[in-house]
Amino acid sequence: MDLNLCLNAYAQGAFPMDEPGARDIGFYVTDPRAILPLDGFRVPRTVARRLRGAGFEMRVDQAFGEVVRACSGRRLGGTWLTPRLVDVYDRLHAVGAAHSVEAWRDGRLAGGLFGVALGGLFTSESMFHAAEDGGNAALVFAWRHLVARGYALWDIQMASDHTRRFGVREVTGDEYRRLLDDALAQRPTFT
Repeated sequence: MDLNLCLNAYAQGAFPMDEPGARDIGFYVTDPRAILPLDGFRVPRTVARRLRGAGFEMRVDQAFGEVVRACSGRRLGGTWLTPRLVDVYDRLHAVGAAHSVEAWRDGRLAGGLFGVALGGLFTSESMFHAAEDGGNAALVFAWRHLVARGYALWDIQMASDHTRRFGVREVTGDEYRRLLDDALAQRPTFT
């Protein structure tokens, strides 16, 4: 897949998903669209309490490939993150457009998430945990990192029961497009 095509799709509000055996990687738009509000993100009390003593060391872009490959592990109902889409994200990372947020404990990758940064937009594509609360630590750190770096929009495409605990909002396609246009006009840097 051409990286400019992929980045242009993100700039238009679409995101890639793949299916094993499909001829091409497809692009999708969801309506409603799920976002994690940077100014309304909630850390559930139980999560905050467990993270205080969890001993995670947080890093950015130190193990991008490991994070993506951990996220691509089989899940119920198959996976959208096929080897050829992993390759796309690896190439996006090589050109500075894709990033990982990682939780480490005792020298081991305990959890993380990855996504694409474009202007003031960050799209979280997937997350994983290998240790209890490793994924939650990455999610909370990503929020703090995005706020500190001046990002405007944190897109997660589709809400889940887990992300609802952190204050996910679902917006209409029209509202998402307005938020996206505003975010793309900004120029924060991820690292």
